[in-house]
Amino acid sequence: MRSLGTIPNRAESIRKLMKKLGPADKLRACYEAGPTGYVVYWQLAELGVECEVVAPTLVPVKAGDRVKTDRRDAEKLARCYRSGDLTAVWVPDEGSEALRDLVRAREAAKQDQTRARHRLSKFLLRSGQRPPRSRQDYLHEVEHMRERVARLEQAIMEAVKLASPALQQVINDLQALRGIADISAVTIASELGQVSRFESARQLMGYCGVVPSEDSSGKRTRRGGITKTGNAHLRRIVVEAAWSYRRPPGIWYGLRRRQESISEEAKEIAWKAQHRLHKRYINWARPARTRGRLSRQ
Repeated sequence: MRSLGTIPNRAESIRKLMKKLGPADKLRACYEAGPTGYVVYWQLAELGVECEVVAPTLVPVKAGDRVKTDRRDAEKLARCYRSGDLTAVWVPDEGSEALRDLVRAREAAKQDQTRARHRLSKFLLRSGQRPPRSRQDYLHEVEHMRERVARLEQAIMEAVKLASPALQQVINDLQALRGIADISAVTIASELGQVSRFESARQLMGYCGVVPSEDSSGKRTRRGGITKTGNAHLRRIVVEAAWSYRRPPGIWYGLRRRQESISEEAKEIAWKAQHRLHKRYINWARPARTRGRLSRQ
């Protein structure tokens, strides 16, 4: 194994390197998922080079290894890739990636809007009398954030119209579920990608980090809170939607309107989910309420 130095992240530089290494159909490449996205993956795919984007948190790490350099990281990736010890992530196509970028931009705008509202409310709470200009600045910021969120939501809806029929069907059917409307459905569909790539529901939930953590050894079994590893954007939507199942099953006006254009099969699955998940919430909540009554006595 030998190092080839640092290669600029430019299409021409990558093309020259691949040509230097040999025939494209005999090359294999990998790199860690990160802020650079999937540009290198798409470039290598166009050149006919098989490439995988690997999950950085699942790369094996030696205990006691405290030296980290780009060269050592590259050599470690090459060795682990050759031995099959790396876990590849799902790579969306350019259309799905663009839709996901829109959804995440809207989520960031909502967070900015919430912070602007909090600043305004705290300002009003601190003092009832301030110069009008100061109040106007806070109000302008809140209104600006509201308009930004509205523009992004409109852009998301327009992007969905241009998506593939299969993706549109998934987004439509997801809205049969309680707690999931249009933006939530688009977020889930764009973050998950191909749902069929998950072999089980537990594997899907592990992808967004809502499975319990565990530290067991021998006869000792210790389980803790959810791992919170994986896709944080998807985890937020799933957790928010799950809270709606604490209420008894029912079909109200908003849900009924969303289900008008949804298949009977999807509506039947959603209705069964309401009963199953509400029952599970009651079973989990009852011991907590019982412990509370015992402690007060």
